Formats: sequence, structure tokens, C-alpha cells
Amino acid sequence: MAQATTKPMTKTQLVATLAEEMGSDKKTATAALDAISAVVARVVAEGGAVTLPGIGKVACRARPERQVRNPQTQEMMTKPADKVVKVTIAKALKDSVNA
Repeated sequence: MAQATTKPMTKTQLVATLAEEMGSDKKTATAALDAISAVVARVVAEGGAVTLPGIGKVACRARPERQVRNPQTQEMMTKPADKVVKVTIAKALKDSVNA
């Protein structure tokens, strides 16, 4: 079982593992990973959502204008409306982690 203090997998490590899983070379695995990243970024930036089967859903949602407090001065100020990226983890992944 992995410890909570382990470092996240780097892109190089992910590409090597992906190439091994695919039975392919690192160049093909890098192209696949870059293509997935580009598609997710483009769709989410356009306001859509992408479901990565077995992993989760990446979506963009709009936040309305709201009042926030400056922690240094305690002054209330208005923060303009913006967008945030939200990741919802798939139940299958949650279950496999807790198994």
C-alpha cells in the first residue's frame, strides 16, 4: 500500500507506465497523453465537461460575484464573477482506493 507522503507521479513516469500498459513506445504514449490533456483543456475552457471513465468528470462552473474578506485588513470587498474547474471523482475510483 502506498504511503500518504509519496510524491506524485511525474509526467515522465506516467508516460513510461502508460507506454508499458499500452504495449507501445514512449513517443506514442506521450502523444496520447498530450492529446487527452488538450481535449480536456479545450472542452472545459469552452464551459463543457469531460468524463474520464473510471477516473471522474472534469467540468467548468461559473461562480457569481460575491463578497469576500481581505484577511490582512479584514475589509469586505466584492470579487467579480469567475469560472472554476471542478473534478468529481468516479465512484469506481473511490471504491478501489478504499478497498
